[in-house]
Amino acid sequence: MIQRIAFIGNFLPRQCGIATFTTDLCEAVATAAPETTCIAMPVNDTEDGYTYPPRVRFELDEKDIKSYLRAADFLNTNNVDLVSLQHEYGIYGGRAGSHILALMRELRIPIVTTLHTILKDPDPDQLRVLREVAALSDRLVVMSQRGVDFLKEIYGVDAEKISCIPHGIPDSPFVDPSFNKDLFGVEGKIVLLSFGLLSADKGYENVIGALPAILARHPNVVYIILGATHPNVLRHEGERYRLSLQWLAQEKGVAGEVIFNNRFVTLEELNQFIGAADIYITPYLNAAQIVSGTLAYSLGAGKAVISTPYWYAEEMLSDNRGVLVPFRNPDAIADAVIDLLDNEAKRHAMRKRAFVFGREMIWPQVALLYLEVFDRARSERRNYIPPGFTVKALDEYPRDLPPIKLDHLRNLTDDTGIVQHAIFTVPNYHEGYCTDDNARALIVSTMLEESGNAQAFQLASRYMAFVWYAFNPKTGRFRNFMDYQRRWLEDGGSDDSYGRALWSLGTVLGRSTTHALHSMAGWLFEQALPAIVDTTSPRAWSFALIGIHEYLRRFAGDRMAGQVRGQLASRLMSLYQANRTDSWRWFEVSLTYCNAALPHALLLCGHSLADPAMTAAGLESLAWLSDVQRAEKSGGHFVPIGTRGHYQQDGERARFDQQPVEAQAMVSACLEAFRLTNQSRWRREAKRAFEWFLGRNDLDLPMYDPATGGCRDGLHPDRPNENQGAESTLAFLQALLELRLADDGLPTHKESTP
Repeated sequence: MIQRIAFIGNFLPRQCGIATFTTDLCEAVATAAPETTCIAMPVNDTEDGYTYPPRVRFELDEKDIKSYLRAADFLNTNNVDLVSLQHEYGIYGGRAGSHILALMRELRIPIVTTLHTILKDPDPDQLRVLREVAALSDRLVVMSQRGVDFLKEIYGVDAEKISCIPHGIPDSPFVDPSFNKDLFGVEGKIVLLSFGLLSADKGYENVIGALPAILARHPNVVYIILGATHPNVLRHEGERYRLSLQWLAQEKGVAGEVIFNNRFVTLEELNQFIGAADIYITPYLNAAQIVSGTLAYSLGAGKAVISTPYWYAEEMLSDNRGVLVPFRNPDAIADAVIDLLDNEAKRHAMRKRAFVFGREMIWPQVALLYLEVFDRARSERRNYIPPGFTVKALDEYPRDLPPIKLDHLRNLTDDTGIVQHAIFTVPNYHEGYCTDDNARALIVSTMLEESGNAQAFQLASRYMAFVWYAFNPKTGRFRNFMDYQRRWLEDGGSDDSYGRALWSLGTVLGRSTTHALHSMAGWLFEQALPAIVDTTSPRAWSFALIGIHEYLRRFAGDRMAGQVRGQLASRLMSLYQANRTDSWRWFEVSLTYCNAALPHALLLCGHSLADPAMTAAGLESLAWLSDVQRAEKSGGHFVPIGTRGHYQQDGERARFDQQPVEAQAMVSACLEAFRLTNQSRWRREAKRAFEWFLGRNDLDLPMYDPATGGCRDGLHPDRPNENQGAESTLAFLQALLELRLADDGLPTHKESTP
């Protein structure tokens, strides 16, 4: 018998649909199985958390991956028999909600995952995350047949692993709508109702647009919009959508017939509102919605329902249980409402069909179905040891990564941007600023946002402002050097600083969710991109290609960006073919600085352009570079090309001075090679390069300073350079962040290729 079940997801009083579902499921199972202890483990999206009920035993911090690991330890050591996990990309931290994988990988108990979103066209991160969630789960629960089909056809999940259980609903009576109308002052009115957390994808404007035609036929109609604005929308956009609805109602002359109830109501209040409704409407704008709790509630309460044909509505309202109307079509909504109000017998027959159908969805019935799935998952687990849960040898554990410490980064950053150099740890104002370093800092701060760091926006806005100011619209390029008095020292900077600026803008556009940064970066990226084709530096091309790749992850249809990518990638490939020999597998006749950026860019382009020859060249050149940058002894440490002469073909390679940017470039390129090939050698190469910062280098001395969070500027033959400038500190932080994000989000299964 299952004695303890942990429910992971959001939880009331947090205001969201997942919180309501998780709370209701937990309480329903606890009621159906009183001998079982049910505990909840909610995810907090604010530092203060919420005032949870006693059932909550452990709280996760959405953006802190360590809290997911602590939660796994808690579950493994507290006699929990099974985890019921609610999966929705947006409630967990990391890229595409990948932080939850860290918890799942460490669990030693059965996991039953309820999927609240199953996308028909997932992006690569969403596809990877859901596939691994499915692989780590003992059983999967979906709420519609379409969800079953998608899991099998798109995500490759075995049908035997999937259970279809309907969305739970309260056991509401079949009541006459007039019974509850006096509670809301709408007695004698015909009530149209929409409810749920308010956001722009709800489409309520289309119902308001339909009201003039409806009122012309039935003047006693009112439309109630019930629900608070979604907390995430409120934080980023305020009440803009609600205000737009109010302005539209005034414009249409129906402001007196639209009632806004801006509250997150209790279940009892919600049932009263639903009970008072004559017609419930879900006019959502997006077909790609696999489940809707609001539709399930209203259907099960025996309401006449009008909906746009999103996936869940198509399934639930089939067999004349409701009416489907086209997306974004107020006229169709008006016609459907008028038809139901004109044909009372039709409306009540529809209500009865909906109510009867909903009897299988009430929470007591749904809880029993979940308990059956829980028992099955536990019995199957007794006879099966999942891969990856064997005892590991000590040397298989990854080396612990240092914490993210931003003290020195903030110390170098002032109201203008990040200062180039430091004397020891003190900013060196004599050297001023440069676009190159502020672009690096913008990349790092965007990754900080992605990892959930609270200081990210403050830093990113400062560096974004510098890059914006650096752009010279007369030349279409970026200035680079500025003195401490904020005077530009040139009209146009180097090709490489120009390429790195594009890299930073592409990263903001591809990864950041901050609208203000998007607007600035989008305009600047468009203005600056064309002139990159006039540059001659292969590194500038490579930096720009990495930025274009980041940009096209979100805006794949941009033809200009695609054309520039194709042109620069072709140049880089031609350069490699012209200079490569069996003993010198490189793009030029010398190795200089940021070398790994060249194969990194070629790998990205080969994959995106479906060019196997380009991908092969990227892997070949990166493998050769990794061999060149390796100490001679067995299992040798990372030895970057030194700046005292670099490495000319057929010449002597410079051992010193070794620069942090070389280690960072190698980490980035090797992680990309791992993503593309899933060959563990590339992950090992990335870790090897990063360990150079930690002291696995020629002098066995750390470059990273744990006291400041900064990085020393280089490795001399006898000592480290004790100055901690912007370039070196940012190189360390970027490498650290990329490894952290990779350890969070990349697949962990082993493969046989060495």
